[in-house]
Amino acid sequence: MKSSSIFGICFLSLAGGIGQVLAQDILLTSDDGAMSISGQFIEFTDGNYVIRTTLGDLVMNGDAVNCEGAACPDLVQVKVEADVVFAGAETVGNGLLPLLLEGFSSHISSVIESHETDDGAIFSELIGDDGFGDTVGTFLVNSTGTSDAFTELANGDTTFGMASRRIFREEARSLSRAGFGRMTSVEQEHIIAVDNLIVIVHPSNPVDAISISDLRRIYEGDITNWSTLGGADQKIAVYNRPTNSGTRSVFENRIIGTDDHVLVARIVESNETTAARINANPAALGFVSYAYLNGAKPLQLISECNITTSADSFSAKTEEYPLHRRLYLYTGAEIDTELGREFLEFATSSFADGVVAKAGYIDLGITRLAQDNSMDRMRNLIANTTDSFELGLMRELFVELFQWDRLSTTFRFASGSNKLERKSELDLVRLVEYLADQPAGTDVSLVGFTDSDGAVSANRTLSVRRAEQVREAILQAGQGRLSGINFSAMGFGELSPAACNDIGDGKHINRRVEVWIRDSPA
Repeated sequence: MKSSSIFGICFLSLAGGIGQVLAQDILLTSDDGAMSISGQFIEFTDGNYVIRTTLGDLVMNGDAVNCEGAACPDLVQVKVEADVVFAGAETVGNGLLPLLLEGFSSHISSVIESHETDDGAIFSELIGDDGFGDTVGTFLVNSTGTSDAFTELANGDTTFGMASRRIFREEARSLSRAGFGRMTSVEQEHIIAVDNLIVIVHPSNPVDAISISDLRRIYEGDITNWSTLGGADQKIAVYNRPTNSGTRSVFENRIIGTDDHVLVARIVESNETTAARINANPAALGFVSYAYLNGAKPLQLISECNITTSADSFSAKTEEYPLHRRLYLYTGAEIDTELGREFLEFATSSFADGVVAKAGYIDLGITRLAQDNSMDRMRNLIANTTDSFELGLMRELFVELFQWDRLSTTFRFASGSNKLERKSELDLVRLVEYLADQPAGTDVSLVGFTDSDGAVSANRTLSVRRAEQVREAILQAGQGRLSGINFSAMGFGELSPAACNDIGDGKHINRRVEVWIRDSPA
């Protein structure tokens, strides 16, 4: 018999034959049949066979060998165990989580090693001391659809449910009744990134923008040819996602509505596949997450009230793009491992911002931008306004826009309430950190806006009151750290709407307090 080496392990080839395989023995053979080794089966764990041989216990990669013998495990039934388990949205699991895990691994000075399991999940092991120490812990990621996140949480089989939409009321109530706590509480609902769903077409398509009403008609089958929209005379190839997809749920709720509709579309399993199909078909149209543009052409969206919005990162952070969304991790009432708690702390902190951006998604960090788009919108409003009170208010706002930049942090309120949304409360912490790093003498103005319900003068009063409330909240959260910043508050009521006021989502977007900033005079 001759000796061979494979996978970094020495073993005997079958060239000279081997003895009879015992009842608990198995025979592992390489895919090409050239090399084999026998031994007593110990276990199959983390995708590896462990066998006992005359050379000692050996570990063999299950993907590289075939197993023969009565003791061979039924791999279909093998359940891979891990310290922390993720289940749910493909958008999060395939697109964002791999880099978050790498970032977390680096953050705690470890090295991550990953492989795919037999059922398509990703198993990762964190090895401490920059790869030279012991195993810190293990992660298992099952990426399917958002609905599965809550099913797996209910089954007790997962630590984190990954979601590309917010949990539905029925899902939250079901989990609550089963003893899993209040799923929308700050302890269990965790925003890790924001995102825009982008409507995309082939790069050669001459269409640059599409109205929400036309987009709806395409998916309902009322518009079937690009010539109707100013494009070529060819049938539109429409793409959609599976029914368990959170990405599809967000799109249909915002564009199609909640009523039953018969949609005309080809179903594809992932963002990546959608982009690839559309890049290969000049007649195609579909929607993908912000991170998956992949060379396709994005279309601007035109609302029912003629507001045109581009799907850039700033509009996602301010949540003023019609197809914006949040990406979530949901947990049960408690996270039962220290490793899971440490990962969550990292994933929701500013340490993760660079990782989220690297993955192509939109992090929760604060961005500063000139207000050119808002000034264009105000010019149009002024040109079409005859009421003297509104006209004076618009001119006042127009003058202010020239003097300030806007930060992406935007505070919002529930209807008829002076209570901030929970996300706004979380944004407060990041804003304080951002402002604490600004030079002394920096001017910051909190600028309030409302929806169009009620009288113009009453709405202005409400907008000023909300701006003052946010200013006080910032000062209180700053705990004396922002003494070098000059704060003021303004309000312009229902002026400069970011969305249509005739629908609930639009009104919610418009009930906001923006953060404006300018440098101190030299």
